[in-house]
Amino acid sequence: MIIDAKNLVLGRLASVAAKKALLGNSVDIVNCGQAVISGSRESVFAKYRRKRKLGGPFRGPYIARRSDLFVRRVIRGMLPYKEYKGRMAFEKIRCYIGVPEKFTNQQLEKLESSSDNLSSKFVIVQELCKHLGGKK
Repeated sequence: MIIDAKNLVLGRLASVAAKKALLGNSVDIVNCGQAVISGSRESVFAKYRRKRKLGGPFRGPYIARRSDLFVRRVIRGMLPYKEYKGRMAFEKIRCYIGVPEKFTNQQLEKLESSSDNLSSKFVIVQELCKHLGGKK
């Protein structure tokens, strides 16, 4: 299953990907930087700035600054990753920043229910990662 994350709400995308992975399907998510987090720009930035200040270099929480790793971490939060079935499901999930060459000729799935009720207040994951200090 290949999911195009462009303009999809990140939480809904993560829950669908986690359910598919728990069922045993491999899930590839492309365009992770174009996923959307709902909420006002200031509140989302403040939330993740506060989370980054909690930890240090040797203790968590570790907030990824690359958009593909950020999305993968959100999906991990929806899996029972401390159990065997959760670890196996997490290994079946792959996230990509753009669209890799091996997926250019394949059909990308677009989740219908996730992007329908997108409000006017949202932040793109790529912008959030740049705000946190990432390069992409």
